[in-house]
Amino acid sequence: MVAERANGGSKLMPMTVAGGKPEVSVVLPCLNEAETLGACIQQIREAFERSGIAGEIVVADNGSTDGSRAIGERMGARVVAVERRGYGSALMGGIAESRGEYVVMGDADCSYDFHDIPKFVAELRAGSDLAMGNRFRGGIRPGAMPPLHRYLGNPVLSGIGKLFFGSRCGDFHCGLRAFTKKAYERMDLRTTGMEFASEMVVKATLFNMRIAEVPTTLSPDARNRRPHLRSWRDGWRHLRFLLMYSPRWLFLYPGLALIVVGGGLALWLLPGSRHVGRVELDIHTLLYAVVAMLVGFQTVLFALFAKVFAITAGLLPEDTRLKKLFRVFTLEVGLAAGIALLVAGLGSAAYSTMLWNAHGFGPMDPVVLMRVVACAVALVLLGVQVTLSSLFFSILGLARK
Repeated sequence: MVAERANGGSKLMPMTVAGGKPEVSVVLPCLNEAETLGACIQQIREAFERSGIAGEIVVADNGSTDGSRAIGERMGARVVAVERRGYGSALMGGIAESRGEYVVMGDADCSYDFHDIPKFVAELRAGSDLAMGNRFRGGIRPGAMPPLHRYLGNPVLSGIGKLFFGSRCGDFHCGLRAFTKKAYERMDLRTTGMEFASEMVVKATLFNMRIAEVPTTLSPDARNRRPHLRSWRDGWRHLRFLLMYSPRWLFLYPGLALIVVGGGLALWLLPGSRHVGRVELDIHTLLYAVVAMLVGFQTVLFALFAKVFAITAGLLPEDTRLKKLFRVFTLEVGLAAGIALLVAGLGSAAYSTMLWNAHGFGPMDPVVLMRVVACAVALVLLGVQVTLSSLFFSILGLARK
């Protein structure tokens, strides 16, 4: 009956708010949601009326061609056209046009119960910056979530988010959530696709915002078409965002592991060949170990580059540990260390030339010579990397000022 009113019934009067400004704005991203949009709007109106919330409904239309916009206007919602496609783009466009102190966002496919809005608003009134819905605590009805999402996608991605960022949120991808307008502006969200949901939780965690969880139910969506969500594509976009937003796990920790393993193995093999059972490890293994150490060192530097750039661009909050690190390792210290390594490497190269000269610049035992050459190459490359990296960090530091 609600759907009939939405699609063909009489026009409902726009919602009025005392004083002209709503306390709560509900933003619905919309792309061809004519089948369900009216029912969602009706639920929101009922939630407002029953709880006495002064609110507005904003439909962020992302290019619908099925009459969704007309339905939203007829149901008394404020329809905002958002030209740039994408889940995140639609939400950002709708939130930018919202007028409430608190914002509730939810999908317009009837999969969420908007009668729960007062629970989310209560958490914000109590001081929370972000109130996240949790479908695993509230209940997932049969057929509402594919097994791939329920037992693999959501648990794995939420688990990675917890591990990488220390978040306590149990459902990173719940589409029903609420936040204060001030917190949203501080987050400065950038992603335009489905990963918008992950970015919000990650940034709220990194900025030490107060996050509450509200159990909410998930029902099968009432549409007769395929959902906009594409499991593998959007899952990869979420995972990619989590990895790119955590240089520690993507670059720093793997780089440190390569340095420890490669450097340790190289030092072990430098005096001479080693035997592990019946296997003999010699200069060939030494070369691989040196390469692993150099790759690891470059990976660690890249992690620091990414971290500093993200802070400079406002993507991540300031890191006190990084500040302390750069107070000690200044440009001058870095240049001195780089030059020292470079000189040591050139000295090793000169020593290898002397050994060759002792053999009349003719054939000599490659096992002996290769150990000196490997050491020289490693020291020269490390010296160059440290020197150039020190200069680049100094450039990034100037940009931050």
